[in-house]
Amino acid sequence: MPILFAVLIALLAGPARAESVAGVTFVAGVRAEALATFTVSCDACAWGVAGREAVVLSLALDGRYVQHLPLVRTGRAEYRVMLGRVEPGTHNVSIVHDPQLTARELRGGGQAVVYTVAISLIDAESRDYTAISLAPIIYARPDTVGLYTDVPVFMWYEIAPTARGTRYRYSVIFTNEDGGTAADRLMATWGRTTDIEYLYSVELDDKGNIVDEDIQGPNHEILPFTGRREGRHPLLWVSTSNNMVLPQGTTQVRHAPAPVLFPLHDVSREAVMDAHPWLYDVMAAELTREGKIAADPPAGQGTITDPRRFVFVEGCGQLASKALAFAVRVGPQWISSDRGQRAYRIVRDGCFRAAIPLPAGATMKDVRSIRAEVFAREGKTHTAPARLTRINTVFTLDQHFVPGPPTLHWEGVTELRPGGPPFDLPIP
Repeated sequence: MPILFAVLIALLAGPARAESVAGVTFVAGVRAEALATFTVSCDACAWGVAGREAVVLSLALDGRYVQHLPLVRTGRAEYRVMLGRVEPGTHNVSIVHDPQLTARELRGGGQAVVYTVAISLIDAESRDYTAISLAPIIYARPDTVGLYTDVPVFMWYEIAPTARGTRYRYSVIFTNEDGGTAADRLMATWGRTTDIEYLYSVELDDKGNIVDEDIQGPNHEILPFTGRREGRHPLLWVSTSNNMVLPQGTTQVRHAPAPVLFPLHDVSREAVMDAHPWLYDVMAAELTREGKIAADPPAGQGTITDPRRFVFVEGCGQLASKALAFAVRVGPQWISSDRGQRAYRIVRDGCFRAAIPLPAGATMKDVRSIRAEVFAREGKTHTAPARLTRINTVFTLDQHFVPGPPTLHWEGVTELRPGGPPFDLPIP
């Protein structure tokens, strides 16, 4: 059966205490997975301002707690979440303002208005049913509850055939990464300061039976999933400061953004952010609140300039145990993504992204060329050259943190060796 939609106008925000903000009723004809898309406005919410970070809503289905929804975006926005499995019959979704988890200056109530709630029912005949029904539910890390950091705000999945059937792979974008890598190094080697993590994958045979499943545990170790489920949804607890997960934990606050299919063919994971640019806005807001944005900070301080002053470069290739840095030419000056720091170079194969800060006053129009250069890595003696096969995009963020139009795309094969000539491409 096709996806069913029920669109209902919700109630306005309630008073200060934990009372209902909105409530909707829908009818399921068969067993299905229920999704909800909320159109919500919070003009007073400001993710980048301490004390006004977010109104936090608590969602329940038929009186049973489902998840918390922090309103991380200022103004009117859509939030799409999972409600879980429903049986045939009438169901009620209640939306409650949680003053305990809401930012202190917004706890008086009336700050958030829910305009509409759209319910989508995904039954077993739908092509999306398997992916939705197996998507993980994510419990918050204990030291993030009520602190507006490292919130899992977006989930996507990829599908790949296997020798035994099909594998579904789920990744999540967190607003930040409290542990692991400093902001300036993240921009140099990943082109963003959000935390993007693979969390869970499951392999099904041709009959739909689970034959293998795993999670990304502490120290990036891939562990078999042996935990509990709610319906078919695995329950995962964020357990490290860089957002690795375990199948058990102590927190009760949880999040379940509805996953979106996003195949990554010849693009980086950061392409998901390009398709959903509000993530850049939230990223910059959290950097601002945490004091990680400065005027022109030197490399190695853990701070960056305004993300809208960066040039984002994405390429693909095989580095053959080499390290790579991109650079842009502004006038006679070449500015490198590594900023003179070995640790700020890219050391992975596939598609990768770097971000390079421009001098004050410079814009994308001042960038004349880009460059790719490789370097030897300590302890690595592989003699094969690195091979660069694509430059997917070169762009800056506009005033609203939306990626501007790409100024360059290249496909081919060029070989690079440490100490050899770099690969330069002029900007048309």
